[in-house]
Amino acid sequence: MTELDAPGQSLASALGESLTDGQPARAVAQLPRFAPALAGEFAGTFILVFFGVGAVNAAVATGAQQGLWQVAVVWALGVSLGIYTAASLSGAHLNPAITVAAAVYEGFPWWRVGPYAVAQTAGAASASLVLYTLFAEAIVEFERRRGLLRGGPGSELSAMVFGEYFPNPAIFGTAEDAWRIVTPATAFVAELVGTAMLAFLIATLTHDRNRTRPSTQAGLNPARDFGPRVVAYFLGWGGIAIPGPRGGWLSVYIVAPILGGLLGWGGYRAIATRLRER
Repeated sequence: MTELDAPGQSLASALGESLTDGQPARAVAQLPRFAPALAGEFAGTFILVFFGVGAVNAAVATGAQQGLWQVAVVWALGVSLGIYTAASLSGAHLNPAITVAAAVYEGFPWWRVGPYAVAQTAGAASASLVLYTLFAEAIVEFERRRGLLRGGPGSELSAMVFGEYFPNPAIFGTAEDAWRIVTPATAFVAELVGTAMLAFLIATLTHDRNRTRPSTQAGLNPARDFGPRVVAYFLGWGGIAIPGPRGGWLSVYIVAPILGGLLGWGGYRAIATRLRER
């Protein structure tokens, strides 16, 4: 049984010592089997999105949660359960940004990056479809009360149960005056910096030499936004979902997190390398 076959073993932990010791062949041999790994990424991301996006659906459409804090707590639960589900199968990336960073810095095979990202996005989209079957009537009633025409101007207020928008339509509204609060450039930097911090922490906590490291890894990510956004597009939100009233879905919610993941993980690797040289 390989190290990654053991429950809770993370990708970075499995690869770290082998790559440090100059043994990439051993690191590749420790990778989880391909089909179970894809199943793990699909299932883990499904669970993450089911709980997290489900909390947003409940908060927006039914008022079941009050405030961002309650939604964030359910998101944290979803992330944790997703990690535990996928850890022994795939290392629990659950995030294309983390998968790309693992390929750049940890020797994760590039040929696996695309399939992992597809499995993650498919898991997110599937969870969104299930959620829509549960909340469809509540969403329709929400749109009726607000006078929203799905796919028309202002329907970000209901589309936000799946995809992300800047600024938050529930807080700042959807009028153009609100757009001055968060520009596309500001949103891009926010996603980049946030994901960089996340990747830095993942790299730190999963490094083989960190004796206090937890045994899994995961993060917030492009799959979480893109999968549900595609579902929203085909459920009637159309251009409000993709490309959105201000565009930015590609640059802000896909490109920025991937760049942030590379910067954060790369920053940790640079620091760790410098410390080893002393």
